[in-house]
Amino acid sequence: MFDARAFVAGLPRLPGVYRMLGAAGEALYVGKAKDLKQRVGSYFSRGAQSPRIAMMLTQVAAMAVTVARSEDEALLLENNLIKSLAPRYNILFRDDKSYPYLMVTGHGFARLGFHRGARDRRNRYFGPFPHAHAVRESIQLLQRVFRLRTCEDSVFENRSRPCLLHQIRRCSAPCTGEIAAAAYAADVKSATLFLEGREDDVLRLLDERMKTASAAQRYEEAAVVRDQIRALARVQARQYVESRRGVDADVVGCALDAGAACVNLVMIRGGRHVGDRSFFPAHADAATAAEILSAFLAQHYVEQPAPRLVLVAEPVEADVAGAEVLTPVHGERAVWLDMARQNAVLSLAQRNRERGAQEARLAALREALALPESAQRIECFDVSHTMGEAAVASCVVYDRCAMQKGEYRRFNLRDITPGDDYAAMRQALARRYGRVAADDGKLPDLILIDGGRGQVAAAQAALDELGLSDVAVTGVAKGPERKPGLETLLIEAQSRTLQLPPEHGGLHLIQQIRDEAHRFAIVGHRARRGKARTASTLTEIPGIGPKRRQRLLAHFGGLRGVQSAAVDEIAQVGGMSRALAEKIYRHLHT
Repeated sequence: MFDARAFVAGLPRLPGVYRMLGAAGEALYVGKAKDLKQRVGSYFSRGAQSPRIAMMLTQVAAMAVTVARSEDEALLLENNLIKSLAPRYNILFRDDKSYPYLMVTGHGFARLGFHRGARDRRNRYFGPFPHAHAVRESIQLLQRVFRLRTCEDSVFENRSRPCLLHQIRRCSAPCTGEIAAAAYAADVKSATLFLEGREDDVLRLLDERMKTASAAQRYEEAAVVRDQIRALARVQARQYVESRRGVDADVVGCALDAGAACVNLVMIRGGRHVGDRSFFPAHADAATAAEILSAFLAQHYVEQPAPRLVLVAEPVEADVAGAEVLTPVHGERAVWLDMARQNAVLSLAQRNRERGAQEARLAALREALALPESAQRIECFDVSHTMGEAAVASCVVYDRCAMQKGEYRRFNLRDITPGDDYAAMRQALARRYGRVAADDGKLPDLILIDGGRGQVAAAQAALDELGLSDVAVTGVAKGPERKPGLETLLIEAQSRTLQLPPEHGGLHLIQQIRDEAHRFAIVGHRARRGKARTASTLTEIPGIGPKRRQRLLAHFGGLRGVQSAAVDEIAQVGGMSRALAEKIYRHLHT
């Protein structure tokens, strides 16, 4: 029996992290404390505990603590342990990719770009944005209003005439001198002011430029600036969240329904709503909204930058470094919180509807294929190639009523006869489940093979060699003219075929998973084929080794740029003589 009183008596009054452990040594809960003795002791006092915490305490068989130098250090350690241990009673938020930013480069003619990852001091970054679509939407808006370039520097430096974006009035074509450097710099300044939320300053500067150009009888320039003012005015009219100048805030709402939870994060940047993102935590079935929000703040802002203001829907016991955490009850901030709450409610309802539909489809598939009631993990394979070239196999995973993209795998197939789909399928399954068997990994309840009898037989042979013949294998053979709804299912274990009605829920699930495997395979195949063709086209030229090939591709922004370059332009690349440039030109144009 765990002696809580004796354990607490020996704890120091220092910051640190505590771990509650079960009988088998598994982590039940990880938490941080400013004062370990006081925080851990509070769990075992006579005060009332929530049902969730009370249940957890009945399972505690041991505890471990780690002392930290500061509360901030304890917070980082807590977050790392939660990620690595995934404790049963911690509310867990899934890791996601880093948030994207909009970038304005430090180039003499600045470029707008999408950015994710490490930052370069020479550039300016605006954001973060909740998703890539929000960044691209902002880039398109800035193109319409300020006509800044988005092309890579290697393309910009080698243009001889304006591109299509200039023709459709989305770029002022600084690459070919269609706009003066000073005028382009003024547009860049206006765009950065707009991104900072200073629309009034932008309109004032544009109005001054228009009047100056008009007074100097530069009427075409004045008309361009006038169009920018009008476009900016239309953008302002469409903004449905506005605030005082330049305010940055994150607004966090929460919704609960039948044991499920959703946290919605609304992002306000420069006083404008730039988008939102919904999160669905695990292990939150018995938690309150305040507990869920506290867990979100503690985990989310360890790795993500926080704005100066964070608004939350419930009073929480959580601090965010560098930010003020508030729970407003009136004014515009309360309106923002209502919006976040409504977003959370809608997202949770949508997720529940989708999950209900997926559960019904899975149940129908179990019944059709006579799978056990516990079956829920499905893996599907497909092979993609072009006349045998650059063959790639995909494996996608469906589990817990959703596609699990983090578990997808691709296999670059090798040492097979080009076009031999049977050997390709056999190699893909051997490599996939050879690793699973060696690591004692998770096996699927059903394997789907996108193909006919030959592919299914090859897949079964690979499984038999690995001693995994008990796993159910079903082929999905395309119907006449590859028309959806007419697929034939090839059930290997029973040596029979099955054709489900087009409206059957189980068939719809198979089509969903099969189409995702097909998409994933094609993307991998195209990337491998493009890389191979690019490399082979240049390596076929005598005198072009890896370093020169890399210089050419970097200078011209890809093979297409090299193909469109003149001999003199190729000769200017480092390490290229005139004779070699002529040889490259002749090879690419014959």
